[in-house]
Amino acid sequence: MPQGTRFMGILSVPRSAWNHACHDPQEQTMTYVVRRIEPGEWQQLRALRLEALQDSPSAFGTTYTDAAALADEAWQQQAEQDANSSTSATFVATTLDGHWVGMAGSAPVEVVPGTYCIQGVYVTPAHRGRPGGLAARLVDVAITWARDNTDASWLTLGVHEDNQRAQAFYRRIGFTETGKVVPCRLDPSRKVTILGYEKFRLTTAR
Repeated sequence: MPQGTRFMGILSVPRSAWNHACHDPQEQTMTYVVRRIEPGEWQQLRALRLEALQDSPSAFGTTYTDAAALADEAWQQQAEQDANSSTSATFVATTLDGHWVGMAGSAPVEVVPGTYCIQGVYVTPAHRGRPGGLAARLVDVAITWARDNTDASWLTLGVHEDNQRAQAFYRRIGFTETGKVVPCRLDPSRKVTILGYEKFRLTTAR
């Protein structure tokens, strides 16, 4: 198991917080390891990212077809960056046997100085739950990393205008409307709603 700053904690989710896809109705909790990815884990990164693009195609800034066509070297470079970069990071949730079931990242918004964003949030369907569960923990870890490792003053994320479920989830965990919308990268006729996290720096007002 990765040690040191890469290891972010263990999350035990009560069975009552699982959805109907719970595999073992007799088991009372499901335990996950939440950590930063390792440089050599490009195959796991590729597999989960491609799954995410198939499951939620409008939630990401690329298509499954384009991502699936990337060479192994591109995924290797991405994993190296996500693991070791001082300006961005990707975190995963794994089962105790090492199976990847969720991820979330934190990266700068290049066109808005001093701003970071939460990106690439995904939990595999069988492990989705309620607020306070796995998705919330992944987002919290990504927020904490940005707060502790950057001098960013503001943190945001973008949600497709049609994804009301995701918008409701992010509001429940503390994100609020900023009044800003931007064109969707894959379909500029559609909009992405920008939400902000006011608790990122409590002394920062926006």
